[in-house]
Amino acid sequence: MELVSVDIGGTHARFAIATIADDGSITLSEPETLHTEDHVSFQTAWEDYRKRMGGSLPPRVSMAIAGPVGGDVIRFTNNPWIIRPAMVREKLGVDAYTIVNDFEAVAHAVARASEDQFLHMTGPEGPLPATGRLTVLGPGTGLGVAHLYREPDGTYRVSATEGGHIDFAPLDSIEDAILARLRKRHNRVSVERVVAGPAISDIYQTLAAMEQKAVPEVDDIEIWTKGMSGEDSLAAAAVDRFCLSLGSVAGDMALAHGAKGVVIAGGLGYRLRDTLLKSGFAERFRAKGRFESMMAGLPVKLIVHPQPGLFGAAAAFSSEHGKDAK
Repeated sequence: MELVSVDIGGTHARFAIATIADDGSITLSEPETLHTEDHVSFQTAWEDYRKRMGGSLPPRVSMAIAGPVGGDVIRFTNNPWIIRPAMVREKLGVDAYTIVNDFEAVAHAVARASEDQFLHMTGPEGPLPATGRLTVLGPGTGLGVAHLYREPDGTYRVSATEGGHIDFAPLDSIEDAILARLRKRHNRVSVERVVAGPAISDIYQTLAAMEQKAVPEVDDIEIWTKGMSGEDSLAAAAVDRFCLSLGSVAGDMALAHGAKGVVIAGGLGYRLRDTLLKSGFAERFRAKGRFESMMAGLPVKLIVHPQPGLFGAAAAFSSEHGKDAK
C-alpha cells in the first residue's frame, strides 16, 4: 500500500511516498521539502508536490501537523495555513486520510523504528522497554511532548500532549536569571521558552548580562552555530546551559508520565546528539532528589531516523486504517 506522508511545520512542509508492506514495515521515498512561505495554502503545496511527482499521487494521505489537530478547523502554530478535515477528500482527491499532531507522529515512529535507529544517551544499556509507557520529547521551534504505551501483545497506543507548556522551574541562580529575563515579556514562563530552539537567544543574553558584557542581539541560528563549534565561548556556555535545562525537563516529564524510558527527538535534538552526550544532560535528568536512583534506572535514547515525522505519519495511518485502506 502506498500513501503520501506529509510532515508540516512552521517553516517547511516535507512530502514523501510511503510504502507499507504486508508485514507492516514502512519505507519512504526521497523526501521533497517545500517552504511554507512559498505557498498560500496546503492545497497549493500539495498541487506543487503532485506536479513534481509527474501529476499523480496515491489516493491516501497522512499528515503530521505542528499544532493541535482536534476540531473542524486545524490551524498551524507557526504558519498561516488552515486545514478543514471534512474537505480533505474533496480538495486533495484522496479516499482515506489521517491527521495527527507532529509529536504524536514522532511517537509512532519511536514505536515502529528498529533498534539501530536509536542512540543511547544515559541509563541502562540495551533496547527500550518492550512494555509500558515511554516519554517522547524534543526541542525544535517549540517543545514537543507525547507518550507511547506499549502493550504486552505488541500493540501500542500514542497520546499527544501539550507538555511543552508546563511551568519552567529554575534550579540554580543562572536559571533564576533566565526566568527573570523571560518574565519581563511573559506573565507565565513555560518550559518551551527555555528548551526550544529560539530560547538560546535569551539564555545567551542572560549569561552576557551576568558577566556584564555588552553583546548584540544576534540570530538564534548564529548562537547555535558558534556555540556548537566552540567559536564563541559565551555561546558555548549558552548551549551547555540549554542541555542542562533539557535534562531537567526530560526528567520531569518522565516522572509525570510514570515512564519506563525516554526518547529525545526533534530536529534540534538530532543536531545536538554529540553535544548532549558530553554535557550535563544526564546528571540533570537523574537529579530528582529522593527519586534519583529510580531515574538512574531509566534508559534515555535519541532517535536518529532521518525523517521521524514522515515515518511516523505513515505509521499513524497504518495504525488507524490497517488493512481497510487498499
